[in-house]
Amino acid sequence: MAAAPGLIASPPARGTSWFPSRWERLSGESRLTGVDLARGLAILGMFAAHLVAIDPIVWTDASTWGGIVHGRSSILFATLAGVSIGLMSGGPAPRPWAALRVVRLRLVVRAVILWLLGVLLIATGVPVYVILPAYAVLFVLAIPLLSLSSRVLLPLAAALALAMPLVQAVVDASAFWRTDPGGALSLVLGWHYPFLTWIAFVVAGMGLARAGLRRTTVQVGMLVTGLVLAVLAYTLDVVSGADEASESASWWGAVWTARAHSTGLLEVVGSGGFALAVLGACLLVCRTVIVWVVLPLRAVGAMPLTAYTAQIVAWALVAQAALGDPSDLGGFRALEPFAPFVAWTIVGCTAWALMVGRGPLEWFVDMAARRIVPRARATED
Repeated sequence: MAAAPGLIASPPARGTSWFPSRWERLSGESRLTGVDLARGLAILGMFAAHLVAIDPIVWTDASTWGGIVHGRSSILFATLAGVSIGLMSGGPAPRPWAALRVVRLRLVVRAVILWLLGVLLIATGVPVYVILPAYAVLFVLAIPLLSLSSRVLLPLAAALALAMPLVQAVVDASAFWRTDPGGALSLVLGWHYPFLTWIAFVVAGMGLARAGLRRTTVQVGMLVTGLVLAVLAYTLDVVSGADEASESASWWGAVWTARAHSTGLLEVVGSGGFALAVLGACLLVCRTVIVWVVLPLRAVGAMPLTAYTAQIVAWALVAQAALGDPSDLGGFRALEPFAPFVAWTIVGCTAWALMVGRGPLEWFVDMAARRIVPRARATED
């Protein structure tokens, strides 16, 4: 989703006329168009997971493969948040200490805004697990890592991916989460996307940004490595016969699963690999003429916070008007909202990107961060 908007492209050069400046922001040489495409796919994948009744994926049954949107879309989104943080803090080389100080403070501001916006979206009563509070926590956790190189970040991400599911299974088993205070804390922390384990995806994204996402070897390496990890994890899941019954039977059962949103070891490795493969494929595809074909998807990915928020707000308004209850998930899905929501999102984001520029919420978050933490602070001791 949606968390570090507008971090990839440099501002248009002074004196650039109105439409060329918008085009430059969306498709200029300074823009990593493949990252926008991946974010656009993640957004639409989350739309599908929210708006369509899709059975969980069973790898041996091709008719269920539409369930690939469950869990993997949000993990792709978290990985891309890490990419955005890495790009904002210098890309292949971390910025100097003084400049990183500004980046760190601005990340805190962004985290606060995202958390508040997430709480407001939860208050709409729309029956989705809003990801923004989790993003806010993940942003804060990423702050101490901004000065690290890819040689540190990528091994750290791998270690977290292997170790934290073991811890997560213990924490999730606590009876606290089944109490009223635990349920409330779960909502405001975005615990459906638990930061204990999901920080691995953010750190991986940061490491990829440090590795140099424009390099062909990095792009191909992401695609191949991601495919190997995904195939390995999902094959182990199928071969071992892991299921929800075994998850509740023991600690190891809770760890050894690839079920979407289980935060099991096989899900973390498999869906993390899926995210790497998708991002690598998008970067490679956008080196070809297909980059123009997918421009509408890139426009969605250029304003993910706006697209994600607009979906939930529109859902609340339409469900209230049509059903009298925004929390009626079955009733809302029966209205078949997926196609119109996707169409309006693609058309709206493309028109806005070409006619106005940066998404409205992306502009607001960036403006607020810059106003609250001005660049002048970089020179202060």
